[in-house]
Amino acid sequence: MTLPIRCPRPTRQAAARAALAAILTVTAVLARAGDTTPAAELARFEAEAGRAGDAAAGQRLFTQRHGGEWSCSSCHGEPPTRAGRHASTGKTIPPLAPAANPDALSERAKVDKWLRRNCGDVLGRACTAAEKADVLAWLTRLR
Repeated sequence: MTLPIRCPRPTRQAAARAALAAILTVTAVLARAGDTTPAAELARFEAEAGRAGDAAAGQRLFTQRHGGEWSCSSCHGEPPTRAGRHASTGKTIPPLAPAANPDALSERAKVDKWLRRNCGDVLGRACTAAEKADVLAWLTRLR
C-alpha cells in the first residue's frame, strides 16, 4: 500500500523570498556584466591607486598634450560637457562629462576600452590607476 505524498503549498513569505532571490540574482548578473555608475568607476580606480582622485590633476591630464599631437580635449572638447568632434574622422562624440550625458562612464567595459584606447593615443602608454582616478574625479565634478 502506498500513501499519497502531499506537498505543502508555498506561503506568501516563501514566494516573496523566492522573488527577492530572483531579483538579487539578476542584479548580480548585471553588475558582473559591467553596468556601473561614474561614481563606482571613480571609486574603483581610487581603490586601485590607493588614493583619492585629484580633479585638478585630471583636468591637466585631459587638456594638455603629452608629447604627441593630441590631448583628450582634442576630440572630447573643452569643456567635455559639450559634444566633441573626433580629430581625424570628424565624427561627433557625445559629451564625456556624466552631468551632460547620463550614459557617459556607465558601462565598465566601455570605460576600460575608452581609457585603454585613449591613453594609448594621447600618452603613448597605458594610464596608471591614479591617472584614471584623476580624470574621472574631474569629469564627475563638471556641471
